[in-house]
Amino acid sequence: MDYNQLAKKIIKNVGEQDNINGLVHCATRLRFNLKDESAANTETLKGTQGIMGVVSKGGQYQIIIGSDVGSVYNEIVNEIPSLSEDQEAEGDSEKSVVARIIDTITGIFTPILPAITAAGMIQAVLSLLVVFNWIDNESQNYQIISFMGNSAFYFLPMLLAMSSARKFKTNPYLAVMIGGILLHPNFLDMIAAVEETGGIQFFGIPISPVNYSSSVIPIILSIWFMSYVEPIADKVSPKAIKFFSKPLIIIAVVGTVALAGIGPLGHYISELISAGIQWLENLAPWLVPTIIGAFSPLFVATGTHYGLVPIGINNRLTNGFDTVIYPGMLASNVGQGAAAMAVGFKSKDSTIKQLASSAGLTGLFGITEPALYGVNLRFKTPLYGAMLGGGIGGLYMGIMRVRNFTGGSPGLLTLPSYIGDDTLQFLIHACVGAAISIIIAFIASYILYKDPAATEDPVVSKGQKAVDPEDGTLSSKNYQSTEEILVSPMTGKAIDLVQIDDGMFSEEILGKGIAIRPSDGTVTSPINGTVTATFDSKHAIGLTTTSGLEILIHVGIDTVQLAGEGYHYLVEQGQKVSAGEPLLSVDLDFVTKKGYDTVTPIVITNSADYGDILNLSNTEVTPGDQIIKVLP
Repeated sequence: MDYNQLAKKIIKNVGEQDNINGLVHCATRLRFNLKDESAANTETLKGTQGIMGVVSKGGQYQIIIGSDVGSVYNEIVNEIPSLSEDQEAEGDSEKSVVARIIDTITGIFTPILPAITAAGMIQAVLSLLVVFNWIDNESQNYQIISFMGNSAFYFLPMLLAMSSARKFKTNPYLAVMIGGILLHPNFLDMIAAVEETGGIQFFGIPISPVNYSSSVIPIILSIWFMSYVEPIADKVSPKAIKFFSKPLIIIAVVGTVALAGIGPLGHYISELISAGIQWLENLAPWLVPTIIGAFSPLFVATGTHYGLVPIGINNRLTNGFDTVIYPGMLASNVGQGAAAMAVGFKSKDSTIKQLASSAGLTGLFGITEPALYGVNLRFKTPLYGAMLGGGIGGLYMGIMRVRNFTGGSPGLLTLPSYIGDDTLQFLIHACVGAAISIIIAFIASYILYKDPAATEDPVVSKGQKAVDPEDGTLSSKNYQSTEEILVSPMTGKAIDLVQIDDGMFSEEILGKGIAIRPSDGTVTSPINGTVTATFDSKHAIGLTTTSGLEILIHVGIDTVQLAGEGYHYLVEQGQKVSAGEPLLSVDLDFVTKKGYDTVTPIVITNSADYGDILNLSNTEVTPGDQIIKVLP
């Protein structure tokens, strides 16, 4: 691969240097902050050799490269030296609250993942060495390896302080100092002696005796607070002495508030999250690992999986182990890898075979983006196999209450991280759960997958049968032969599905189609047909034409949570409707005030049964305007 040429193509197709506000990268993705994402040539990038996929999630424009991402990133930085990981996107205020939260979590945890992964792997190796009696747990060798592996977790607040400072645009060195204050040995000694001293006070201010080593939330909240204190300190400091007065004010204020208020609050939140997970585990220990095992591919596709990582880390640091996040992710990751491997085994296309095999292998080892975007989402059926295998594997590990003790990237290489409590039972059950995921995902994907060339219909006249590509005989398959026209059901602006901040639609998992940003709350029928699906939440409606074209109109994103508030059906299920006939009404202002996006996808849910689906996008439309042409 020519990394320099690929870097130049990426720069050109994201809108050139002037459209780039910032760039970081993780294990497999380039994560751009673009001024105007509509200026990026997404389809061109998706078709570029060396790029596995493109998604816009969590406030970032993400290009999936795979294991070569570091080399491509370096070439981009060589072309644009002004780019650095310290840059942050302008215009964050225009993002939704959820997008900003996900972007913040991603920006804080992505830079420290290598350190956490390395620490987890060292501790996993140490567990193996002890189990097989290769070293004594009383020896100096054990102690040295132990503190090497534990260092990243013990000093986690300092790592998070640095990454949080970059994300919140405040001084990273003063931030690390705040982390040092929370971890200082003298403070820890004072905590240990608190029963004898009766408490800790700082000029009459009570200081909570909390050990912040290995904590997550207290330091993030403290540095967030520091980002507000720093500009005030800069403003009140006289210019002549600002060099030392500004940092003095920052540390004095933030250090005191962190010890007296923010730190204890963050610790309480951590304990609350842990207690909630513990309650859920006692109620239904199988539930969360099953959900995570089955739906992690969709979490990754939408970027929301970064909200789960801190929970898993917090569980381990609070309880000593995690029973919900990492076991579920293990089942999901190996399931995705196995599904992609099945495609590699079955495909007769050499390009697909090579891509699927390599992506599947990395998925088994815990890096799933190549498998997810390069294979599973692309061909759909392996995604279903991966979700089935991951869900059943997660269910098994949840029932067995499998415990993860040291973390790492969930995959086969980190199975030793399930060794703990002086027993191998959790490792054994983790291996069994992973095996279940792999076997089921592989078999399901192998059965369901067919090469694109084998599923594309030959060109035939309407109403005729075609030659079967496998044996040359007349095929009995019912080829769709009717051209369908869909008209706009709403007034607004037509946009491509890729612009929607929901992976189910932007990745065309539910089917191909278009979306409308509405300016009026009346939804009319885009076709002549029958109402075949209504919902209690009234946020969506399904239609079917006489020829069998299936259409879903989904008014708003995540609006199912409104439970029908603001929506009113004007038709009933089973009712015949004509194009332009009102279907439902929605109070757009109400939905917007509740914090939901009103963008409305119109999706052909049986897209696979048709040929080309042509869209009209980036155009103002009114009911009756043609927006989609479905070709046989």
